[in-house]
Amino acid sequence: QVQFVESGGGLVQPGGSLRLSCAASGSGLSQYTMGWYRQGPGKQRELVASAKTGGIRNYAEFVKGRFTISRDNAKNTYYLQMNNLIPDDTAVYYCNGVPPPWPYWGQGTQVTVSS
Repeated sequence: QVQFVESGGGLVQPGGSLRLSCAASGSGLSQYTMGWYRQGPGKQRELVASAKTGGIRNYAEFVKGRFTISRDNAKNTYYLQMNNLIPDDTAVYYCNGVPPPWPYWGQGTQVTVSS
């Protein structure tokens, strides 16, 4: 059973940056496309970025050019570098496979963008 622990969130002013980390437990994760999701207040969870095993990265339009996803397969750890944050980026951020093959989500990490 795969488990995720997200960290790195916080309160940041508009235009600021954060780097999120996701530590995953389990085996064979290197073969999966992994992604970062977010759920804003009153909104459904949405996919933000994904990283395929072959190095291909995909981003939602609303974060293109601002966010960068990366993965360290040796450590089963996934990262999301977020730059030029805007208030609409306020959400709880989660990681999981794409599409999510594991039913259990981590606690997520809260990102709040506010002046």
